[in-house]
Amino acid sequence: MSPQSSNQGFPGLGPFLGLVGVRRWLARLTEIRDLAASGPRAGQAVRQRHGVELSLEKLRNNPGVKPSAAERLLGRIAVEIARVGADLSPRGRDRLVEQLRSGLSGQNTLIPVFHLVRTASLQRSRGFTVTFSGLEDGTPHDLLLHRDRIEAEVACDVVTAEEGRGVHRGAWFRLADRIDPDLQTWLAAHPGRYLLKMTLPLGLRGGLHASDPDSETLSQLHLRIRAMLKTSARHDHDEAIVLRLDPLLLAGAQAEDMGLISSLRREFGPEAHLSVTTAGHGIFVMAARAGQENEVAVAIRRRLATLAPTRLTGERPGILSVFVEDTDRLEWRGLRERLELEGEARQFMTDPAGQPVVAISFVSRLELFGVAEPDAAPGGELRFRNPRHPAAGFAALAPAVMSSV
Repeated sequence: MSPQSSNQGFPGLGPFLGLVGVRRWLARLTEIRDLAASGPRAGQAVRQRHGVELSLEKLRNNPGVKPSAAERLLGRIAVEIARVGADLSPRGRDRLVEQLRSGLSGQNTLIPVFHLVRTASLQRSRGFTVTFSGLEDGTPHDLLLHRDRIEAEVACDVVTAEEGRGVHRGAWFRLADRIDPDLQTWLAAHPGRYLLKMTLPLGLRGGLHASDPDSETLSQLHLRIRAMLKTSARHDHDEAIVLRLDPLLLAGAQAEDMGLISSLRREFGPEAHLSVTTAGHGIFVMAARAGQENEVAVAIRRRLATLAPTRLTGERPGILSVFVEDTDRLEWRGLRERLELEGEARQFMTDPAGQPVVAISFVSRLELFGVAEPDAAPGGELRFRNPRHPAAGFAALAPAVMSSV
């Protein structure tokens, strides 16, 4: 199969597939589908995590199906990636191919390259001339912006929200899928409505990928939940795990609709990890929390402190463009509306490490996929200017650095 013959569903995908290699592309799609078959909850999370790849494959392989707005947007970015590759020198093109192929291996995704090229397109639409200096010249920053004889460096990065969570979503989905057969068997013998509340003071860590080793806490949780079910115990606790099994008392909540999850979310808050298992008329809910509140924005600030001195030269105004991965709509809106990202970004810009930074922008999958406000940030990114930077007031830089809120 040639790249040109594989883009019938969306004109222009052939050159993109030519960069990554069709054989490599098809092998990666097989990996993703196999991984998505690991369990219903983890599988759904895998499909979301690899949404870019699966969307492009749908465009490639379903010419008779009308693509969604998000799929068309991702297709246009893929076309732009190929155009960028065609304009680069051979060495620059090799760097781009290397990044694409890295994104199609292991636990990685194509998000870093798509974020890079989308950022360049966004800045170009604001009137800047954009050079892919990282690809072309191997600079620590990715992009160089030019406008009215003013230049600025842009460093693009991807940080996962998991770094700020005590309980990782990937590990939680794997636990819920693993314990689900045990719960169904137990419910068949004990029909009713149950709630297992978990507090995990030491956290629960791990990812979705098949190569991720089970954490010790995950394995212990599985064994101890099974032991509680076997002995009909209602409590179990130590310094790492606190378990309490009670009747589920949420009047009117039905497993067949969203009433149960909505009620549980109101009861336990946005940070709780929830799972529902049903068998006949029986319902078993698990709700888990870490021993402390999530600190996603704090983890992002720590990442900013490592980016600025290593990715920006200090010779020009610097912009950090951060893609916040592994968030959903509720969490992303909360981070913005509670001003957590703004607070941590502004605090960072008062630190010595923030001196080269004239602005910081944040993006999530919601902006990348073209989701409308208020779930996505207005204008395609959440941006904060550093008023202490000497270039903060430059009119030429204003479209790229002025605070968006």
